Amino acid sequence: MNFKLLLLLIVFFAAPQLLFADFIFRKGKNMEISLPGGEEDVVRTAVDIFSRDFSAVFSANLLKGSNAQIIAGTLGNHSLAEKLIDQESLAKLKIHPEGYALWVENDKMYILGSDKRGTAYGILELSRRIGVSPWEWWADAVIARKNSLSFKNGFQLLEHPSVAYRGIFINDEDFGLMPWSSRTFEPSKIKGQIGPKTHARIFELLLRLRANAFWPAMHEVSVAFFQTPGNREMADKYGIVVGSSHCEPMMRSANTEWKIDGKGNYDYVNNRENVLRFWETRVKDLKNSDNIYTLGIRGVHDGKMQGANTLKEQFDAITSIIADQRSMISENLNPDLTKVPQVFIPYKEVLDVYNMGLKVPDDVTLMWTDDNYGYIRHFPTEAERNRKGGNGIYYHISYWGRPHDYLWLSTNHPAQIYTQMKLAYDKGAKDMWILNVGDIKPGEYLTELFLDMAWNIDSIEDNKKGLDQHLKTWLTREFGQQYATDLLAVMNEYYRLAYIRKPEFMGNTRTEEADPKFKEVVDLPWSEQEIKNRIADYDKIAEKVIQLSKAIPADKQNAWFELIEYPVRGAAELNKKLLYAQLARHGRANWSQSDAAYDSIEKLTTKYSTLTNGKWKNMMDSKPRNLAVFQKLPQVKSATPLKTFQSPFATFNGNQFVKFEGTKPLSHGLGYQSGAVSIKKGDHAVYEFNSPTTDLIRVEVALAPTLPVEGKLIRFEIKIDDQAPKIVDYHTSDRNEEWKINVLTNQAKRMIVTSLNNKQRKHSITVKALDENVVLDQIKIYKL
Repeated sequence: MNFKLLLLLIVFFAAPQLLFADFIFRKGKNMEISLPGGEEDVVRTAVDIFSRDFSAVFSANLLKGSNAQIIAGTLGNHSLAEKLIDQESLAKLKIHPEGYALWVENDKMYILGSDKRGTAYGILELSRRIGVSPWEWWADAVIARKNSLSFKNGFQLLEHPSVAYRGIFINDEDFGLMPWSSRTFEPSKIKGQIGPKTHARIFELLLRLRANAFWPAMHEVSVAFFQTPGNREMADKYGIVVGSSHCEPMMRSANTEWKIDGKGNYDYVNNRENVLRFWETRVKDLKNSDNIYTLGIRGVHDGKMQGANTLKEQFDAITSIIADQRSMISENLNPDLTKVPQVFIPYKEVLDVYNMGLKVPDDVTLMWTDDNYGYIRHFPTEAERNRKGGNGIYYHISYWGRPHDYLWLSTNHPAQIYTQMKLAYDKGAKDMWILNVGDIKPGEYLTELFLDMAWNIDSIEDNKKGLDQHLKTWLTREFGQQYATDLLAVMNEYYRLAYIRKPEFMGNTRTEEADPKFKEVVDLPWSEQEIKNRIADYDKIAEKVIQLSKAIPADKQNAWFELIEYPVRGAAELNKKLLYAQLARHGRANWSQSDAAYDSIEKLTTKYSTLTNGKWKNMMDSKPRNLAVFQKLPQVKSATPLKTFQSPFATFNGNQFVKFEGTKPLSHGLGYQSGAVSIKKGDHAVYEFNSPTTDLIRVEVALAPTLPVEGKLIRFEIKIDDQAPKIVDYHTSDRNEEWKINVLTNQAKRMIVTSLNNKQRKHSITVKALDENVVLDQIKIYKL
């Protein structure tokens, strides 16, 4: 009797598990997926991508059929998933564009999207879950085979994007994407053509990264996106919303298209009818596509608009232009203008026009920019946050221009991107994020970080631990848990060293400056000790990478070289080339050491071009624009001595405070020693030091060169012991000399000279943030 009772109890408690089994992918076992009729192209495209991934992971096929284990569909399309979803999840989906619900019930997987892109993201979430990297093609990330993968019965996931439009801008493509596409990947008889085969690869990457927006390449060397047959259709197939940059209104790349389709000068003031006709032709052609229309005007390429010289003339012209453009959209696309995405980008002189009181229609998104070096120039005000069209950010991890390009390696610090974009989001920039990625490679990680934040702003814990975890997770996915810890240390150091000075800035040259002194490589204001310390720091991570490369499995070697070895060793060798040359100019090193580093870069770049049977030939140019910093250096002697190193009496990183008042300052890993902290407005941090042997000191405060959030000032208050506090402002005027030095060095410095009462053994320095966006990097104290 007891045995029978025990058996009955076992069956009773096990029954739910037997009735409601887990959902399991198994090696060699085909699966079926069902979609209702009428699903959009992007949904079917996502199924095709996942089908390929499924086959690669499980050596099986994903079939379409009625006896499906995966049931997908879009709201309003009468799918079984919509009939079975719980009411709470259904209510959330209905209010969130591009969201999806994914759940397991009765050993079946259900996917329901709030719209076509939401369904596509839900399907491709399965690719993520089975271990396929978004970079499986673009970085040759190996797809690992699995025997099985299960999802527990009752598994649920409901996601939707934090930012409405999320995407990338291909820019300065002269040295990478254009020659690679037109000569290697998709050879064309038409010079400079970037065709639909290339864009299909870009758009698949965007779908995998849960992005939805794209600004095409627009330099004069390239054929315009819409002038190439098949490009528009490819965007439609992948559900990508195509927009255009600040100097390309109404989906027209005036830089290349005006000379083909325009008549007269690209001058709205004096040639209005021809300019309007130029725009309207494109608008009519795109009637059935998803696009974001940039309003306003600038000159051909990136110059000032023609026909209007004074700000008042520009103000009047842009006011009239926006009215004409809106009328064009209403007549040709939709009488309800709120249904057509539009953006106005106050950039360069257009920002001056906006600040004069330009009335931008309320449903138009205002898109703000960084200063090209990662520091956002304007954050939405309360009035701007309340606009129906909302706000966006155009941000750079690649740039051509003053004070110096950075087109070769992608070295913006992850903490800089995170802190700036998080602040922008908190200030209301939630409607459009576009990242200038240059040629996509080698900006893979930073691109994913940016787009992960745009998808879920809360996915990264708001501190250094959170950023470290994000990078470590990325490294683990690409190379395995056994290498992730070592790689995290390497990549954090890679970003730290480049934060101090980017590899491209190491020649102390500048671009697009009239003064010829900026064209030749000259000494940095560094001592021999500082130079040797930096060489040693780079040698350490380069040697670690070389050591690890011997252990990385053969099938991961291509991804390893593209994502880790080339950028880390390339940065190290360019630093060594320039720093050994500086020492050699003073007789402190051999020129052969500099030349050897130059040769190493050439060999590394040649290897990049021969990976995977030449797949990336013409993609990686180690000498963009053939700038002096990239060349083998002339062997000359310096007429001036090396700087003498002055050691500070005491140095504090921002995170070495002994106490604080208010919210604890947040550390994200930014800074010369990864110890910078963000101090909230009104809060302060206190640092303590012992008495020096002199009573006269100089205090050097170094801050990240962030820009004002409200008004025109960015200030902190510094108080030494019980002395009267001093208010210090460190804002810069646009593109002045101080700003140039700040962005080249990633520090804004202020000096204070004061006397101490040496009867005190202990002294204190209190730093209080008087404005938002104050990021304290270091405090150094020097004896005088």
